[in-house]
Amino acid sequence: MPSKLPRSFYLRPTLQVAKELLGQLIVRNYHGERLVGRIVEVEAYRGSIDPASHAYRGKTKRNEVMFREGGHLYVYFTYGMHFCANVVTRREGIAEAVLIRGVEPVRGIEVMRRLRGKDVTDVDLTNGPAKFCEAFGIKRAQNGVSLMGNEMYLTRAKRILTSKIASTTRIGIQAGVEKKWRFFVAGNPWVSGKHHRVRKG
Repeated sequence: MPSKLPRSFYLRPTLQVAKELLGQLIVRNYHGERLVGRIVEVEAYRGSIDPASHAYRGKTKRNEVMFREGGHLYVYFTYGMHFCANVVTRREGIAEAVLIRGVEPVRGIEVMRRLRGKDVTDVDLTNGPAKFCEAFGIKRAQNGVSLMGNEMYLTRAKRILTSKIASTTRIGIQAGVEKKWRFFVAGNPWVSGKHHRVRKG
C-alpha cells in the first residue's frame, strides 16, 4: 500500500500544495470500508491576505483548525445543509488551506452511492465539494482530523503533468474574485464548474 503523504508535503506554500494535490489519492476508512478517490479539482485560500478566506479577519471558533499546522482537515458547514473539506497547509498560525472540490472515485463506489442516498451516476457522486463530503461520510466530526492518522489520509500517486493542469478564478465567492487559485485536471469528468474561463499551466 502506498505510504501517506508526510507532514512536510503540507507545510509548503499553499499554491504549490494545491497544484500537487491534483492526482493524489484521498483515503477514508469508514465503518470498516475503505473509500478512495483521486483529487482532480481544488481551490486555494490564503488566510490574512485573501478576503475570500474564512481566516481573513482572524481566528474564530469556526475556523480554529485553519490555524493549526499543515496536515489537518478543516471541515465547515455551509448553506445550512452541506459540508466542505479543506486540507490545511503551512506552519501553525498562518491559516491557509486548500478546498477539495472534485474527486474521481477509485474504490468503494457502492458505499459512496449509499451515502449519497440517491441513484446517481458515478460522475455525479463526487463532482463537487459537498458531493465529495457526502460520498465520503465527512461531517462535523471530521473537522480537525489529522491526515497523519488512519481515519483519513492522502497517499502519493502519479503526478499530474503541468500541461494537464488548468486554473481559473474560484467559484461561489464574493471577494478575491480576481485570483486564479482554482486548479483542476483539464478534461477530467469529475471536475465541477466547467464553464469558468480557463488558463492552462
